Amino acid sequence: MCELLGMSASVPTDICFSFAGLIRRGGKTGPHEDGWGIVFYDGKGCRAFHDPQPSAHSQIAEFLSTYSIKSRIVISHIRRANRGRVALENTHPFVREMWGQNWSFAHNGQLRGIKKLPLSAYRPVGTTDSEHAFCWILGKLRERWVRPP
Repeated sequence: MCELLGMSASVPTDICFSFAGLIRRGGKTGPHEDGWGIVFYDGKGCRAFHDPQPSAHSQIAEFLSTYSIKSRIVISHIRRANRGRVALENTHPFVREMWGQNWSFAHNGQLRGIKKLPLSAYRPVGTTDSEHAFCWILGKLRERWVRPP
């Protein structure tokens, strides 16, 4: 299964130390070598980085582990694929816009039957059950509330 790292802080903080430990799990000290991603929130915007390479061998991950991006909210994911091929479009966290702000989603595990649920406003780019679930959840929220609740 995949591994996740999340942070919610009261003040902008970097996660260099924790992220450096996580990326080693992606192909060096752990079996999660099927891609990785990270999202740093900054107000309504976000910086998203993804790589289908193992994080332990990714130059992008290495750079981010030493570059102090400060954020109050960070979501990171290292992947061990079981649904969807190893490809950039299947790396988490997935990001979509709704109500003028970015939403992101990362998931660990399998969601059997999720692809049978009909989609409305949002469509997956990749083939993972996780991205399908994210699109379905956002679609249901948008159907229920035209504007943010």
